[in-house]
Amino acid sequence: MSETLTRGIRIIVQPRYVAEQSDPATQQYLFAYHITIRNEGEETVQLLSRHWVITAGDGKVEEVRGPGVVGYQPVLRPGEEFQYTSGCPLTTPVGTMHGEFNMVVQGRDEKFDARISPFRLAVPGVLN
Repeated sequence: MSETLTRGIRIIVQPRYVAEQSDPATQQYLFAYHITIRNEGEETVQLLSRHWVITAGDGKVEEVRGPGVVGYQPVLRPGEEFQYTSGCPLTTPVGTMHGEFNMVVQGRDEKFDARISPFRLAVPGVLN
């Protein structure tokens, strides 16, 4: 699990291994992660884009950038939250992810990055 607070935006990540969609014999491991984005600040913000850094257990790094999350660019008023679940395939049984969501403060056109602290992707029982 990962939890980070940036300028009143709390991001909570809960990862899990998806065994039924993985095939260890062919080095295909699927991980899901559930994200909660909660506006604990006093300004309305909108999520514009995402940036992920995915590191596999063998050290291979992949970066993913794109607009919004799961097809949305949610607007969060103070006290509101947005949740979604997405997935990440790896060719190793362990890895990590971290990144940021680019946000804009409504009415001020001020942008900032809400950090997503590193979280571990791991097949249960794997130590590395």
